[in-house]
Amino acid sequence: MSGRLNKTRAILTQISKQRLLFIMVLPVLVYYLIFNYVPMYGVVIAFKQLRITQGILASPWVGFVHFVDVFTDARFYRVLGNTLVISLYQLAIVFPAPIIVAILLNEMKGLKIRRVTQTIIYLPRFLSWTIIAGLTINVFSLDYGIVNRVLVEQLGMQPLNLMTDPRNFRHFLVLTLLWRATGWSSIIYFAALSSINPELYDAAHVDGAGRWRSIWHITLPGILPTISILLILRIGNMLDVGFEQVFNLYNPAVLRTGDILDTFVFRIGIQEGRYSYATAVGLFRSVVALVLILGANKAVKSMGQEGFF
Repeated sequence: MSGRLNKTRAILTQISKQRLLFIMVLPVLVYYLIFNYVPMYGVVIAFKQLRITQGILASPWVGFVHFVDVFTDARFYRVLGNTLVISLYQLAIVFPAPIIVAILLNEMKGLKIRRVTQTIIYLPRFLSWTIIAGLTINVFSLDYGIVNRVLVEQLGMQPLNLMTDPRNFRHFLVLTLLWRATGWSSIIYFAALSSINPELYDAAHVDGAGRWRSIWHITLPGILPTISILLILRIGNMLDVGFEQVFNLYNPAVLRTGDILDTFVFRIGIQEGRYSYATAVGLFRSVVALVLILGANKAVKSMGQEGFF
């Protein structure tokens, strides 16, 4: 009993010493509590026939009826397939890009040019997807886009239809995400590179190792724990390909290849008012995300790398 009291006192003492830090983080904790944890109660909607006039508690239970509706709906499998294809595409192209950029920045010798480059590649992250959608329309529009005007009027080529051609829309999504996210995402890798002991590079240089060999044998192993953690997170979010991006960029012409789970849930839940069905889809996605993140964590640890737990 006394040991438990001493432990409690030690924790309270530590909190008291760092109370300013806890006060600073309090707004973030309140934000997550209100917008991430309190809404979890609404998951019961997936097992009820929600009637707005009766509320959540008074609405009748229907068990797994909505899940049966989901898994027998052909539209669900179409958007699930689109989501997986786009997510794997992003994983193959967008995930490694920040690693490459961070390594290239680390290899730059001039401090000024490095800072200028960092500033330029970080800037797109501060643009919302609404603004980016407006920019891309002005750049890639078939009728008045700058790119197509140059291709057709100056070069005599066929116009490039990225925004309304279902065959090209997935490429368009990945390219815009690559442009917006690469610079910002490279920050964490660049920070990890700064923790590598410079003496390792000096020793490699003395042994006759060139720049590429040093990158392969020193740089990449040095940031591998960071890569492992971020890869686990990315795999856990395999069914989340970015609602804001797709919602702002897609249109009826590309629904066949561009419609994803998030936009499907938005249409079903908000526009059609089928809240229980939409919640069932959301719960399915959450369960899959949990399974994926546990599996990815176990796989990474089995390869000798650091996992979450």
